[in-house]
Amino acid sequence: MARKLRIQYPGAIYHVMNRGDRREPIFRDNFDRQLFLRTFDEVCDKTGWLIHALCMMDNHFHFVPETPQPNLVDGMHWFLSTYTNRFNRRHKLCGHVFSGRYKAIIVDGSGNGYLKTVCDYVHLNPERAKLLTPDQKLSAYRWSSYPEYLKSPGRRKKWLRVDRLLGEHGIRTDSAAGRKEFERRMELRRLEEDPEQWRQLRGRWCLGGGAFRKELLDQMHQRHGPDHYGNDRHESAQARAERIVREELERLKWAEHRLLESRKGDPSKIIIALRLRKETTMTLTWIAQRLHMGTTKHLAHLLYWRGRQ
Repeated sequence: MARKLRIQYPGAIYHVMNRGDRREPIFRDNFDRQLFLRTFDEVCDKTGWLIHALCMMDNHFHFVPETPQPNLVDGMHWFLSTYTNRFNRRHKLCGHVFSGRYKAIIVDGSGNGYLKTVCDYVHLNPERAKLLTPDQKLSAYRWSSYPEYLKSPGRRKKWLRVDRLLGEHGIRTDSAAGRKEFERRMELRRLEEDPEQWRQLRGRWCLGGGAFRKELLDQMHQRHGPDHYGNDRHESAQARAERIVREELERLKWAEHRLLESRKGDPSKIIIALRLRKETTMTLTWIAQRLHMGTTKHLAHLLYWRGRQ
C-alpha cells in the first residue's frame, strides 16, 4: 500500500504524535526525558520550528509545531533517528524505539479555534492519564510545555510560541494577568474533561473547516507523483545548507573551487561542516560530498576530535 503524502508548505501547523515500538516506554527515567528535550532543542534550532504545545508521556509524545519552512519530514527524520541512536547508546540497545511512521495531522491555524482544540488536547494528556492528584494543578506535570506558558517570556524555552494559543483563548497580552487567566481557563477545561469531545482528533488527516480541507486537497491534486513530492520536501533543507556554504565561503573570501583544492581536513572546512551539522538536517554523506572532505567516516572522525578540543 502506498504511504500517504506529507503535506508541507511554509507556515503549516501540525499535531505530531508517535508511540514507542510495541507501546513500550520511550523514556526509562528523567535522564531520558532530558535527553529527548535536548534533542528537541536541537531540531528546533536546525529547522526553525515554532512550538505551540508539547507533552511527553511514558510511551508516546505529542507536539504541535509551526513550520516557517516546509521541512517537517526532514526535521522529523533527523529528530527521531537521533533520539533513537542516543537512547540505544545510553541503554546499550539496538533496533527501533518508535513504532512505525509518526502521525501528523495538519491543523487550521486561521484563528477559528482548531489550534486551541489540539493544544488543549496535548496539554491535558496528564489529566487523561490520571498522572495528577485532585489537589495538584496541571502545571505540576513538568514534562509538558504548559508550565512554560505560565513563565515570563525571558524564562521560557526559545522555541515556544505562545501568542496564537493565548489569542484563541481570548487572552490578548502575554502579561502576568494574562498568564493567570490562561491558568484559570485550563484548570476549568480540566474539570470539564469529556472523552467524547476529543473524537474529532482521531483518525483524521487534517483538523479544520471545509474551506481549509478543500485548499489542502487542491494542493495534493496538483502534485505529480511521489518523485515530485520527494523533491519538494528536500528543497528547503538543502537550500538552507547551500546558503550557509555561501555565507562561509564569503567570510573566508574563498571561491567555490577552493573547497575542491584544499585538503580534506582543512580547519576552515571543518568549521563549515560543524555549522551545517548544527543548523541543518543534512546528512554527513551530503556534507562530506559538498565540501570535498572524503568519506563519511573520515568526516565523522574530524568532527568528533574537533568537538573534544
